[in-house]
Amino acid sequence: MAGRVLAIDYGGKRTGLALSDALGITAQPLPAIVSESLAITVQGIADIVAKREVPVVLIGMPYLPDGREGAQVDRVRLFLSALREKLPEETQIEEIDERHTTKEAEAMWRQAGYSKKKAKGFLDSTAAVVLLREYLHLN
Repeated sequence: MAGRVLAIDYGGKRTGLALSDALGITAQPLPAIVSESLAITVQGIADIVAKREVPVVLIGMPYLPDGREGAQVDRVRLFLSALREKLPEETQIEEIDERHTTKEAEAMWRQAGYSKKKAKGFLDSTAAVVLLREYLHLN
């Protein structure tokens, strides 16, 4: 794999982000984008992709526990459609199952001694790190 990968844990109010190094070895959290505006969230991500020269964007898909698609997946697909319009044509977009990531992120913060309330501002980007690590491990 050549180049950075940006992982996105999209949320209506807070969108978690994580970025790999150029070699695809490490996953580092980025500050979450906090906005209820789809346009602001999409533009913020497009700016990161341009500034960091990101060739691959990874989007977490919130499937239902049984693997079916629900309303949340529809919301992410709307976001994804808006994002595609703002990204360079050559940017590769991949979807990944994110069913377990928030729970894993919560467990990581709990193990570090943080309550769910104290870790709230970090959970979404930590979930994006979990997604990115899984992706990097598989590729």
